[in-house]
Amino acid sequence: MTAKLDYQWHLRELMAARGMFSTTDLRPLLAERGINLSASQVFRLVAEKPERLSMKTLMALLDILGCRMEELIEPVRTRGRQNRTASGETAPDGTDAPEPGVGSFRPKRARIL
Repeated sequence: MTAKLDYQWHLRELMAARGMFSTTDLRPLLAERGINLSASQVFRLVAEKPERLSMKTLMALLDILGCRMEELIEPVRTRGRQNRTASGETAPDGTDAPEPGVGSFRPKRARIL
């Protein structure tokens, strides 16, 4: 088993600790620092774990919340899965085995008469 790196995004918790319970509270504070995001972008930033984030936005968030980067982004290790095929064997090509799906369960082809 290999360890994979991941992170926990604590923006919502840090906002709540500072009395900001709505995503709309964050938008004007970001705008004051030159970060202009739409309402939906701010919602996604707060509600979801971002995959890409500009450094200016990150620095603005740290300034608004008065926190350190380690408080906002917590690195965590997750246990990786070994590469296995459907029969339980290790995949020969060394790539990740596909996630379990529908497998051989496929709908029957419709026949139009």
